[in-house]
Amino acid sequence: MPRAAGTGLVGGANAIDGCVVVVFDAMSQIVEIDAVESLAVVQPGVINDDLRAAAAEQGLWYPPDPASSPWSMIGGNVGTNAGGVCCVKYGVTRDYVRELEVVTGTGEVVRLGRRTAKGVAGYDLAGLMVGSEGTLGIITEIVVALRAARSPETTIAGFFDTLVDAGRGVAAVAAAGITPSALELVDRECLRAVDEWKNMGLTSDGNVLLLARTDLPGQAGEQEAEAIRACFEQGGASAAVVAEDEQEADALFAARRLAYPALERLGPVLTEDVCVPRSKVPEMLGRIEEIAGRHETRIANIAHAGDGNLHPLLLVPAGDDEAKRRAQVAFEEILDAAVELGGTVAGEHGIGLIKRRGLASEVSPGVLGMHSAIKKALDPHGILNPGKAFPDIDDHTARTEATLA
Repeated sequence: MPRAAGTGLVGGANAIDGCVVVVFDAMSQIVEIDAVESLAVVQPGVINDDLRAAAAEQGLWYPPDPASSPWSMIGGNVGTNAGGVCCVKYGVTRDYVRELEVVTGTGEVVRLGRRTAKGVAGYDLAGLMVGSEGTLGIITEIVVALRAARSPETTIAGFFDTLVDAGRGVAAVAAAGITPSALELVDRECLRAVDEWKNMGLTSDGNVLLLARTDLPGQAGEQEAEAIRACFEQGGASAAVVAEDEQEADALFAARRLAYPALERLGPVLTEDVCVPRSKVPEMLGRIEEIAGRHETRIANIAHAGDGNLHPLLLVPAGDDEAKRRAQVAFEEILDAAVELGGTVAGEHGIGLIKRRGLASEVSPGVLGMHSAIKKALDPHGILNPGKAFPDIDDHTARTEATLA
């Protein structure tokens, strides 16, 4: 079982009994940054922010920025196809992986992909590895594309009375054809938890905060910022402003990143990671509120709202078995609601241990069979991260085949 920083939220890096854990924190070298080709060669134990800082020294930028970027490692980011705050405009980890060195389930060392900016020779096996959660190969070196450093961002803040209103603000931005460089949602539960921890004074203006950014330069950026502000008002914001104080704007985004660890201070947290079409964000947020009320479960909400990636955070009082049971039922109902609305049970965290049932509800038996065939081809002995993502895939396929027969 390959393990990087172990910051994953679905149990993908949790060992099962008898498992050999291959830990990559000592393989932390940035091997090369090529400014001409706009790429970096890194080992899997490189911390995301360390790569971003090294690239910035050469006027370059590595866009994928999960909230855990100060401590998560590139190997884990690749394993889960991590996203982040700016993925609404710039894409996720898979969009930046060019080449991988991989050890297969038979012990063969192979290189997949290529360093060139373009290339369509053969299947996209490097892309297949990204997001495979260590079930298809152990990644030992990664070549990622870099971009030129971008212009400074302008921040727009919208304050809303309800989650559904904030969802309407998100839908209004999408309907206007605007692609901000970030569009994040933080609800009052999260803001209060951060306030109690860091005393930042965040909860005085509304129950839900939408944070958007534009990185267009000059007048174009000013116009896009104003258009986003107007969309927030159209969605029902009680207040919407374009930030003039850069330090205040950075503090708001820092609060967004601190939301999860702030909630963890209050007790165990069960983290969701569903993604729905942007037009369905208001309805999905309403469903989450309804599920929370019906199961008497406290749910906080953060989201990469610009691409419909919602992170309901279910708070479970320590030692309360009945509350834990209700939260687990609510967790599964949120997965089902996302699929019902045309979404997916995992936007960026992966399947790991806790979403296997959700995956089976999202994909058809035929597609599960395709996954099984790929797994068997690349890991014929079934030794790579066993018990994760598709542990019951063979049984599921066998049951389906027996039914069809």
